Amino acid sequence: MLKLNLTDFSLEHFMANYWQQKPVVIRQGFGNFEDLISPNDLAGLACEEEVESRLVYKKDDQWQAEVGPFESYERFGKDGWTLVVQAVNHWSPEVAELVKPFAFIPKWRLDDVMISYATPGGGVGPHIDLYDVFICQGSGRRHWRVGDLGEHRQFAAHAALLHTDPFEAIIDVELLPGDILYIPPGFPHEGVTLEESMSFSVGFRAKSASDLLSGLADHVIDKELGKTLLTDPKRPIHTHQGQINSSDFTLIKAQLQSLLDDELLVADFAGSYFSKTKCALDLQALDEPLTATEVADALQQQALVRTGGLRCFYVDATVAQGVCYVDGERYAFGPALQAAVIALCDHDELSHDQLHSALQDAAFAKQVSEWVNAGFWYFQD
Repeated sequence: MLKLNLTDFSLEHFMANYWQQKPVVIRQGFGNFEDLISPNDLAGLACEEEVESRLVYKKDDQWQAEVGPFESYERFGKDGWTLVVQAVNHWSPEVAELVKPFAFIPKWRLDDVMISYATPGGGVGPHIDLYDVFICQGSGRRHWRVGDLGEHRQFAAHAALLHTDPFEAIIDVELLPGDILYIPPGFPHEGVTLEESMSFSVGFRAKSASDLLSGLADHVIDKELGKTLLTDPKRPIHTHQGQINSSDFTLIKAQLQSLLDDELLVADFAGSYFSKTKCALDLQALDEPLTATEVADALQQQALVRTGGLRCFYVDATVAQGVCYVDGERYAFGPALQAAVIALCDHDELSHDQLHSALQDAAFAKQVSEWVNAGFWYFQD
């Protein structure tokens, strides 16, 4: 089991002084770290249509990028190129283990585990990310430079590559296997591989206000909510036809604010919105579906494991009613199932003790069996 080692400061110190504030190098954050997937297996994933991947390299001193799937890598030679594969934690249980040491950050903030394989001289160029990332060095060595926050010009080095101008480094370091580089949003950085190497990046992303408003609007429309009309009985006579006066403006804002003040509406939106995955899941549906009774019986012998990347959450405003949100869908099991819902969302592996009493509820047992049959959860051999 991977364990995060912090020798220079505590987790509390990290969150208070570094998280979303400034980058830091954590030497040997993972002791005796070994690649969680081989370069060949990573390259194989990038051959699959469902997996998001890209190749970055230079041709005639100009940056190039290609989007997968890829059939072969021979034409790229032995140096100067990088393969980047998104959401590998969705496809590899071993890579999914890398998420667990970062459980001190809630999973609704988790983006994915991105892995890059690079040949000597390979990199993706100087750039700025809009998310927090823990770059965990696997095999090989990689040289990293990180600049400070500031007015950094960004430009398209290629249609698929947004780069930034050269910057002065506040961190200039060589990462060795097991080292971790944490970079908050907005800090320019660039990594160049010194020898054939693998990097495992655990990313945490926050949505912008525009993303949230767009998502809320979609939720309200899909659920046919917010249809109450704005009303203004006993309106005074208006003397300026082109004016939206202060009282009308207040009325308009109140109409919009009423949606945000509806705690249950926003709770259902947040749970559904943040539990939806942006990348495909490796769902292995059962050829021979199990009944609810068979699932309960199997759970006495084997742990029930959540498939990598599946997102399931509860919200304080609705969990007392046994409500949870799985892969964008809302499920309500009733107040008596609150503890089971919390266990379901908090734990990657579920035991018989955690779910036994809840599986006596027919609706809950039926839903768990449907999740298992669809591949959302599976029994560990």
